[in-house]
Amino acid sequence: MGIIFGKRKPPSRVTQHDRAVLQLKQQRDKLKQYQRRIEIALNLDRELAKSLIAKGQKDRAKLLLKKKRFQEQLLIKTDGQLQNLEQLTHDIEFAQIELQVVEGLKIGSEALKKVNDALNIADIEKIMDDTREGMEKQQEISAIISGNLTEEDEEAVDEEFAAILSEQMPEVPEVAVTVEPSLPEVPTEPIEDSIKTKKKKLEEPIALEA
Repeated sequence: MGIIFGKRKPPSRVTQHDRAVLQLKQQRDKLKQYQRRIEIALNLDRELAKSLIAKGQKDRAKLLLKKKRFQEQLLIKTDGQLQNLEQLTHDIEFAQIELQVVEGLKIGSEALKKVNDALNIADIEKIMDDTREGMEKQQEISAIISGNLTEEDEEAVDEEFAAILSEQMPEVPEVAVTVEPSLPEVPTEPIEDSIKTKKKKLEEPIALEA
């Protein structure tokens, strides 16, 4: 025989505070509805009293106005009750906000306390001392190594350092240099004077040897 197990319902997130606020708001809404009904009845009674007076039924009209006056007093009392409900609802909601703030402060205070407990001052001082000692020891080792190197070793280290730097520098592309062709010399003498000079040299007699 199989047994059917029903799923458990998740716990409700509605608190007593939420239920109280909901009930107050419901009472507020009922009072507002009651006020609207009274206001409608007052208007009707006034119109009816006018009609009765016009018909000469003054006694009935006066009795109706007394009823109207009593309802007006109820309406005033309802206004006071409505204001009290509004104020009470506001106070409860504000108290809930204050409670949430206090809970948040409490959680933050506990978290801060845990952090402070984890940060032990003695441990922090020990860590700082160990770090300082490690740095001093490293400086001593560097000083010992540097002291054992000769001048030649120092120069070799500098050359190797410069070589590494040159390898890491970007290569500069080679630029081709073009040589412009040389032009023939331009004679400064006018062309006509040059021709005359050459013609004169040809016309000169050739000197014969004696």
